[in-house]
Amino acid sequence: MKAVIFPGQGSQFSGMGRELYEQHPAARQLMDQANEILGFSLTEVMFSGSEEDLRRTDVTQPAIFLHSVALTAVLPDFRPDMVAGHSLGEFSALVAAKVLRFEDALQLVARRANAMQAACQEQPGTMAAILGLDDATTARICQEITEGGNVVVAANYNCPGQLVVSGSQRGIELACEQLKAAGAKRALPLPVGGAFHSPLMKSAETALAEAIARTTFSAGICPVYQNVDAAPHTNPDEIRENLVRQLTAPVRWTQSVQRMVQDGATEFVECGPGKVLQGLVKKIAPEAAVSSAGV
Repeated sequence: MKAVIFPGQGSQFSGMGRELYEQHPAARQLMDQANEILGFSLTEVMFSGSEEDLRRTDVTQPAIFLHSVALTAVLPDFRPDMVAGHSLGEFSALVAAKVLRFEDALQLVARRANAMQAACQEQPGTMAAILGLDDATTARICQEITEGGNVVVAANYNCPGQLVVSGSQRGIELACEQLKAAGAKRALPLPVGGAFHSPLMKSAETALAEAIARTTFSAGICPVYQNVDAAPHTNPDEIRENLVRQLTAPVRWTQSVQRMVQDGATEFVECGPGKVLQGLVKKIAPEAAVSSAGV
């Protein structure tokens, strides 16, 4: 069985999507439509923007989403058996599964990005990658720091031995010190604009929930393995609720890939910019075949 997986924030690069736009009319149509919906030329930033331009949350998220969905539009006989996306990538997965229409998903992605940007300004924070320490120890130390008054939580379960933590500036500083002392090989602060997938994103939930409530969700053509519980979903109401919860809950990527393998996935195809997810899948499920969606 084939699982198609979609990357999240951090996979962007200058020039992304240009070849798709120039060589495939179906991709060009989607990209032109996206510019119209957003009210600015996203493709201009994607094709020739600086790294700094592309790092802005309100640009990065729609850009990665658009690149990923445009790829699915030009793949021959595209019909996945199951899909999943890492954080933002879950919206690309929902379009691939025909749970959401492209234009509705793009508007939700833009709303989500703006809400997250606003939350970052209200509640400044950051993230750090913790390498070479077991998840349970990381989670326990994060909880102790939070109980002491500095927020820090496990945010991304990326693969065994790689967990990203998220929280206040001071919380992350303390976590890096204490997790290294507990045996982590490395604790690397990440160049991100806020404490994503933590309680500091709470204010973004309301704005996204309102937008989601106004959007039509369908049953879809295949299960979507969602970040919050690593379980397959086809029920539109469950999918809506999980999308909102995802803002403050951890991304359970390790568990999602494990569950997809358990449910029969033997091949994982990454659809979008970069190869980050392929590397993670190789560490989580070394027996599975991994590849990029080529066109």
